[in-house]
Amino acid sequence: MQPRPHYKFWPKRLPHSITVPATSLWHNLATSAARYPDKPALVFFGRVLSYREFADQAERLAGALHALGVQRGDRVILDMQNCPQLVIAHFAILRANAVVVPVNPMNRAEELKHYITDPDAKVAIITGDLAGELAKASNALPPGQRLAHMIVTQFTDAFDAGVSGEDAPAPAWKDWLTTRHPLPALEGGQALAWTDALAAGHPAPAHVVGANDMALLPYTSGTTGLPKGCVHHHSSLMHNAMAGQLWGGSTSEAVVLAVVPMFHITGVVSMMHTAVLAAATLIIMPRWDRDVAGRLISRWKVTAWTNIPTMVIDLMASPNFASYDLSSMNYIGGGGAAMPQAVAQRLFEQYGLKYQEGYGLTETAAPSHTNPSDNPKQQCLGIPFMSTDARVVDPDTLAEMPIGESGEIIIHGPEVFQGYWKRPDATAAAFVEFEGRRFFRSGDMGRMDEDGYFFITDRLKRMINASGFKVWPAEVELLMFRHPAIQEACVISTKDAYRGESVKAVVVLRPTHKDTTEQEIIDWCRENMAVYKIPRKVQFVDALPKSGSGKVMWRFLQDDENAAK
Repeated sequence: MQPRPHYKFWPKRLPHSITVPATSLWHNLATSAARYPDKPALVFFGRVLSYREFADQAERLAGALHALGVQRGDRVILDMQNCPQLVIAHFAILRANAVVVPVNPMNRAEELKHYITDPDAKVAIITGDLAGELAKASNALPPGQRLAHMIVTQFTDAFDAGVSGEDAPAPAWKDWLTTRHPLPALEGGQALAWTDALAAGHPAPAHVVGANDMALLPYTSGTTGLPKGCVHHHSSLMHNAMAGQLWGGSTSEAVVLAVVPMFHITGVVSMMHTAVLAAATLIIMPRWDRDVAGRLISRWKVTAWTNIPTMVIDLMASPNFASYDLSSMNYIGGGGAAMPQAVAQRLFEQYGLKYQEGYGLTETAAPSHTNPSDNPKQQCLGIPFMSTDARVVDPDTLAEMPIGESGEIIIHGPEVFQGYWKRPDATAAAFVEFEGRRFFRSGDMGRMDEDGYFFITDRLKRMINASGFKVWPAEVELLMFRHPAIQEACVISTKDAYRGESVKAVVVLRPTHKDTTEQEIIDWCRENMAVYKIPRKVQFVDALPKSGSGKVMWRFLQDDENAAK
């Protein structure tokens, strides 16, 4: 293979590819705890957990999981907002030789059923505020498909509810974070308090998994049907954690603002696993709040912040922004949406920070592309990541496109997933052979410039990007069809000044429900789906445009919506 053009912009201190360790991800925590036992690992509203305490709690929780019958390769649901327990539970599941199934905490019971039945999960670890919704989902399933055990933690298991001053939660969060919820009734199963699970003293099993065992089963939606599980071995996550540490120059002295959700592949790999590998400190935020972020960056001398651009825009718009000290920061970057050039320029002029955009998918364990720190290009995906080859091809013929011309981005590298869980058909469709190697079809249209940098031009897949959250119209439509008033629904994107894009539903009502209002539809959606998927607008029509074969012609509706702006 000829040298790729981007190699001339490659950081000179780094190799083009790396060897992935044969060990599991658990070894990264065990090693960091052995090397830096007293170093702060997790910080949450002033409570500091050392690496020794972090590893010890993960060991004890792994013992509790083993006592509940969790065996090698079993899938365990992890459903939480960012908090220390999420990180501890994630590593405890790995320590127990099991597989983490990260679930978006915004999902409601109707959505959650799929995350129980598809991975055949029998055990879940969850916070008290969400436990009732997951129990509701489980209880609605047939007896053989329900959860058997649920370990429930309260946020105040990890911080002092009475904390005051600069360590106190945002006022709007106080009740949410300090309320202790009763254990839910789990039909045919048992709910167990987190504190009791840790106190039980069950020994963890022998740790026997390695690089080629499954570690993570995150779910991603697509153009049709329900979300699909992406099979990731320890090796694919390990590659991107190690490559991320090298690329970003992260050390044990790094202090990371952990506000990107750690159920999302970027939060899991680029933030959590990379930080634990380096023995860095994670300053954990459960939700986004610009002034909490500003105070935490200033107080804890945050050095690295992975984010989505809307967070940076919001922070810089705060009337208190001038009082925050960002001088400790040496890395800021992210993806999910393009960073506006004016904001990136202001970051550079005020703080000397070059915002590093990147690109990746759940299937590629977060980054498959990223910008080199010395030579970033704005509103650009970057160059193929370490050990990675990426090309732009004609989506029909798979012929490589000339420089500057648009085609589908395909990706080959050790970070690429093994395939879709229980979906050999979808797996076969997701990969192509190119130059004798297996490449993943991203579904995104892009181009490569003469320097080897990649740029998004369009989406081959049907998808809405709302503040960095991917919304798949087919999934929202499936949920909306359960509404008794909806005969047909087509979901499209609508422009949003803050979110970039929001969800709009074009709906045909059943003849018996013609008096249904837009607000009634939106309220029902709020009860039955994650908040970022909820249509912000509902348009009622007499019929949806259809092709001769009866397929809804969503592009016509999308083009009309775009033209109306």
